[in-house]
Amino acid sequence: MRHYTPRLPIRVVRTFDWTAIPIAVIICPISQKAQWMPVDKLPAAPANLRARIFPAGHAPTLHRVGVLYHPKIAASDRLAQDIAVRLEQLGAQTWVGSTWDEEAVRAQTSQLDLLVVLGGDGSMLRAARMGAQHGVPILGINLGRLGFLVEIRPDEWREVLSHILEGGYRIEERMMLKAESRRGEELLGQHEALNDVVVSRGSLARIVRLHTHIDGDHLTQYVADGLIVSTATGSTAYALAAGGPILPPTLKNILLIPIAPHLSMERAIVLDQGATVDMRIVTDHQAILTVDGQFEFALLDGDRVTVKASSHVARFVRLQPPSYFYRTLMERLRMSSDE
Repeated sequence: MRHYTPRLPIRVVRTFDWTAIPIAVIICPISQKAQWMPVDKLPAAPANLRARIFPAGHAPTLHRVGVLYHPKIAASDRLAQDIAVRLEQLGAQTWVGSTWDEEAVRAQTSQLDLLVVLGGDGSMLRAARMGAQHGVPILGINLGRLGFLVEIRPDEWREVLSHILEGGYRIEERMMLKAESRRGEELLGQHEALNDVVVSRGSLARIVRLHTHIDGDHLTQYVADGLIVSTATGSTAYALAAGGPILPPTLKNILLIPIAPHLSMERAIVLDQGATVDMRIVTDHQAILTVDGQFEFALLDGDRVTVKASSHVARFVRLQPPSYFYRTLMERLRMSSDE
């Protein structure tokens, strides 16, 4: 990490020229309280700025930053305010909101260059779904247990943010899934997931039957507690608990993992990114569609769920080399074995 030399903060009072330095600034002492500028008054970043992957030290400057706190973690709100003040001292413009306030976050993401997320992997999943539509990269500050998606510890954020605003970062892209549920010709819902889409039994301990097709061809009828359709990112989540393989998270594959299969296909299957998975539910009780383990929707006999790769990708700010995943994996496994 490069040494950062402190400088006087700048606060922009006119719009940014994306090819030049700000055309007008006010210089104020660091001790002065930051003034919040509404992001909705700022121009949107050019679309091509978000489409490229940049090596560390050659990334575009991040002018407008959203900071998302976890509403259930007491220290999160205060830390978000401290981070926002520091970002403004470094010349950025900020917006602070709750990760759980999806409507407010989605209203801002099209005008942001970066989302800083305070929390754990659950918060990162929420932010990834909200930011993916506009390609907004995400930086995670871990306020929970060791996670696979968060990047830095709470005691590192001052140095790390300075480094990132100087362009010292890379972008890691993760494939996402798009799921559609239908009842006859009626579209029940459309959902995007970073980890997984799961069709499973409801509250009763009874199996469901899932007639499953791949690209229109019949694969098998799963007789099980359910079926996990996972990305490589999700291979370390529910899929791992169900006995699935661990995949490097940047792979563009779809995993099928049955949950407690009974006298039916029990092996995990790895599909190509372009595959389409279609499941028809056969049950005499209610089944459940779950998205990223955070949202659930009721399904009935005869309903269908179709899953394929999303046109959106999740983008994460990384400072560590790609091998960080394996180090984090082993640390997480050691932590679990010690508990």
